[in-house]
Amino acid sequence: MNYWKGPHSKIISATKGLLEYRQLHLAADNPGLWPGTTGIETEIPVERKVDGVAEVTPKSLLSSLQGRKQTRLAFKDEINVFRRTLLYLGPPNSARWYDVAGPGEQVGARALVYLRRRDGVRAGAFRKQVTQLADALAGTGVLKELRTQTFLPWIEKLWDTPNVAHDNPADQRFHASLILGFEDTTARDAFFKSTELERLSYDLAPSASAIHAYEVSEALTFVRDGVVEE
Repeated sequence: MNYWKGPHSKIISATKGLLEYRQLHLAADNPGLWPGTTGIETEIPVERKVDGVAEVTPKSLLSSLQGRKQTRLAFKDEINVFRRTLLYLGPPNSARWYDVAGPGEQVGARALVYLRRRDGVRAGAFRKQVTQLADALAGTGVLKELRTQTFLPWIEKLWDTPNVAHDNPADQRFHASLILGFEDTTARDAFFKSTELERLSYDLAPSASAIHAYEVSEALTFVRDGVVEE
């Protein structure tokens, strides 16, 4: 983790055309924060547990062309950091950052939530369900940060760095994510034990087969509004 937020982060931060680059470091012990729900996998399998996530947001579709040099460096350096890396892409305008914090309010605790679409559910219907969930969460008044992303279909060889595993079986893939920010850990714990979230979870059961909610131990922003943080 120290190498990831040190030397490796400098490679990514130097990429031209980035709006934001942020790392989410996840707690070592993460059995799953999401409340148990009939028909939904909420316990995080140890063998597929995620240790950290890099959020990379380009300024535009052309940004990927500007950053090819740094991308090549990142390819070579991944073996120094990771055992397995998976790249999920969202189509343009598929990520939403909600304005839920009041003036001066800060995020003291976060959770990262991954959602898997149930077989037979259309992608469009699932995206609509994620939007409805986010709108409901924004309306609770307890969140200080809310971000949603929906993903394009998985492409096996899109990110194929050498000597690093990229296996992602069809039944293990995710189709959307949420980042939830809270005032503190007490507020986060209360949220995941609330009857309101339990109700929302059962509403998701027809369209989601898995919801994995991770405790975020650290969120580090290296590029903010297109500017590299010092």
